[in-house]
Amino acid sequence: MPISPHLLLPRVPYAHGLQVMSFAETGNVPGQDAGDAPPGDAELLAVPFDGDLAPDIDLPLPAAALLAHHKAKGEAGEIVEVPVASGDAVGRVLLYGVGDGSATALRKAGAAVARRGKGRDTLRIVLPAGPVAAFVQGALLATYTFRISSEKPSAVTLEFVGDEAEAEIAGARVVAEAVALARDLANTPASVKSPAWLAERAGEHLAGRDVTVRVWDERELADEGFGGILAVGQGAQSPPRLIRLDYAPEGAGGHVVLVGKGITYDTGGISLKPSSNMMFMKTDMAGGAVVIAVLGALAELGVRVRVTGLIATAENAFSGSAQRPSDVITQYGGRTVEVLNTDAEGRLVLADALAYADAELDPDVMVDVATLTGAIGIALGKSLGAVFASDDALAEELTAAGETGGEPLWRMPLIDDYVPALESSVADLANIETGTTYGAGSVTAALFLREFTGGRPWAHLDIAGVGRSGADEGLLSKGATGYGVRLLLEWLAGRSEPRER
Repeated sequence: MPISPHLLLPRVPYAHGLQVMSFAETGNVPGQDAGDAPPGDAELLAVPFDGDLAPDIDLPLPAAALLAHHKAKGEAGEIVEVPVASGDAVGRVLLYGVGDGSATALRKAGAAVARRGKGRDTLRIVLPAGPVAAFVQGALLATYTFRISSEKPSAVTLEFVGDEAEAEIAGARVVAEAVALARDLANTPASVKSPAWLAERAGEHLAGRDVTVRVWDERELADEGFGGILAVGQGAQSPPRLIRLDYAPEGAGGHVVLVGKGITYDTGGISLKPSSNMMFMKTDMAGGAVVIAVLGALAELGVRVRVTGLIATAENAFSGSAQRPSDVITQYGGRTVEVLNTDAEGRLVLADALAYADAELDPDVMVDVATLTGAIGIALGKSLGAVFASDDALAEELTAAGETGGEPLWRMPLIDDYVPALESSVADLANIETGTTYGAGSVTAALFLREFTGGRPWAHLDIAGVGRSGADEGLLSKGATGYGVRLLLEWLAGRSEPRER
């Protein structure tokens, strides 16, 4: 079987001298039969097996006997390493399990194989049967690293072997690149990452990708009444921005608006966070990073839907000019909000963007994505994102896309009986519950956002629990996860397909 174009994954210079993982251009490598062993010029050769069928490959001992010796069952992520002669050196063959062959199993298998290849120059992988794109995504995402270092960056070459799999590899690569970009942006330290920096990076990334970019600076935000974004950013040296991204392919059907929370660092403001809770707040713009990454991948994936991205970005700083608890602000469109807690700032910037989308863009549907509430991590843990939705069909579509894309969602309720929690005696709304009657902080936050959607079909993705990882494990690396990119790309691709009427 011919080897598909290999993917070189170096860490390359990013903005301000940072070293981050990215994807270089593909090149061609010589063809080789998939069953050939030893791995030749590759340090490692990975070959799939399942519990019922050993691979047909030349090894020092029969593959079936080796697997039986190791009591291998073929579970996804299971690996049996076999030393083989490779000229004057010793090579390695990795026999990897594929489980039930589902997309979920193959993502896990791909990640396990790629992690075994870290520290090597070349890993040649014979692709399994089934959803090849899921396997390749798992392998690529597991190789992601982010490190700021004076040392020369290392790289691993992944060579995929498979019959007519180049299209699947290409699509998987586009998605993995988008996830990597979202991780890169979120992992960048706030000493570098300001709202203006984020806007500049969005413009650079999207240049030549059929996406137009508009950025509001602080004066334009004030002139047009974006009171929530301005209030959150008024305590920082780096002023806020609103970033608008427009993708409008010829013949596009429908109009989707994606809104991302872009808090480049969150101290909590005057409602100051404990220092332990502040450590990871450089990733509080993960939702905005997801929106930028998704817009950048649409054209390459052939998505035929008009999509507008809005990233409301500010730094929530503690200073003498910061907003105070009890301040009343005027959001875009005129609604007034009593700010009872300055650490509930994400909903204030999102509210401006949602209100703008409703008033000016006339979308068919709006979806916001944000690391919004710690409460959602308590409710759902680190493996499930939350979806709140005003429309049942939209909730079902997003949940199905999350399942297919490997980023599962759990629908949470919008409980109308909790709306009185947001009543204020001095303004139209309060930004948090005014008492202790209701609780359910993630629900009341979603209800707050719903007030600014104009009754349009809308969904809110709270990714606070899943937007960061504390360990290198599976597809994830310590730091930002890019959660939301895969499910939104899957959802948008589905919306661009013809629908039955």
